[in-house]
Formats: sequence, structure tokens, C-alpha cells
Amino acid sequence: MMEEIDLIVLVADMDAYWAIRTLLEKRHRSLGIRRDIQFEIVRHPQRDSGVLLHAHEFLRQYLNRAEHALVILDREGSGRDQCLAEDLEREIEDRLVRNGWPSDRVAAIVLDPELEVWVWTRSPHVARVIGLNVDALQAVLDSEPARPDGKPQHPKEALEKALRRSGRPFSARIFQELAENVSLRASERAFDKFKYTLQGWFPPEREG
Repeated sequence: MMEEIDLIVLVADMDAYWAIRTLLEKRHRSLGIRRDIQFEIVRHPQRDSGVLLHAHEFLRQYLNRAEHALVILDREGSGRDQCLAEDLEREIEDRLVRNGWPSDRVAAIVLDPELEVWVWTRSPHVARVIGLNVDALQAVLDSEPARPDGKPQHPKEALEKALRRSGRPFSARIFQELAENVSLRASERAFDKFKYTLQGWFPPEREG
């Protein structure tokens, strides 16, 4: 019999795998959650579109083993790029509930447009991890169209451009380093849902 766990997380790729694993393992205090969560992270072989369409099937094997299920994917690459992220989240959550998961034990997080949107905070660690000084990184951002919140409109392309300028290869290690170091206080819809969902499921232990 397999060991029961607190949380199963379904992601689309290694970038998300390392970002989420690092946050859960090393940033519990910044997230405002307890530190001893027993979790597993699994990747869907069909990436974002597979997560969107088949999360309920993929996670059926964890229904009686995991207390909670978290599904994370990018809107871009899902095959439903023109849909609102919130609508895709509700669709995934509805399928999970129809397949046996209690509604208070599941959540879907659709990154809009993609995981790289979490990279762009005002933390000086972003420039250091990318391998540029702050002014050089700002020059890259100034050359990119921006969203109303100041983040680049195409966050993955902006990251790729910055890495080309620094000479650092694009790899999942970048997301691991950023997750270890950047501030988690910046407000962004998907990240806020991620953080507050975890806080509701795994509140920190009371001291004393």
C-alpha cells in the first residue's frame, strides 16, 4: 500500500516542477504555510494541453491517497489560449469534482500567460540569477511591451532575450534559483491564488 500524502501537484514541465518544489521545500515561511507538508509533484507527458484536458484522469489514482490536489499550467500552450485563465481553472476544478474530489480539496492555477510571469518581480535577485546587472536587465524590459502591472506582455520572450544577453542558457535551474531567492510579496492573480490556497490547506503551526 502506497504512503498517504498531504498534496499531489500536477504540472506541465520541468520549469514548473522545480519552481513549485523549491517553493514548497524552502519557502514555507514566506508562503505562510507549515513546513512538514508531504507532497509529490508529477508532470503530464502532454504538457499544458494534457494538464488542461486530462488532469481529472491523471489524478484519479491519487484520490484516496492525497488529501489535496493542485493543478498548475500555462494558459499559453494549453490549446485554449484565447480563454480567460479563471474560466479554465473552473473547468478543471469542475472535472475533478465530478470525478470524486471534494471541492474544498482541489484547486487549479492557470498562469497567465505562462510560468515566466512569476519571474518578473522587482527583486534584485532576478538580475543576479539571469546574469545581468540591474541596468542591463531594465534595458531589456524597456525594449519589451509591458502590461498594466509593469510586467512584460510576453514574459517568456523577455526572459529568453535577457538570457541571450547574459549568455546563460535557459534551463529549469533558473526557476529553482528564482524560487529560492525572490520576494514572494508581489501581487499577481495566479500566484495569490496559489499562496492563499496553500495557506487555507496548510496553515502554519502555532508557536508555543
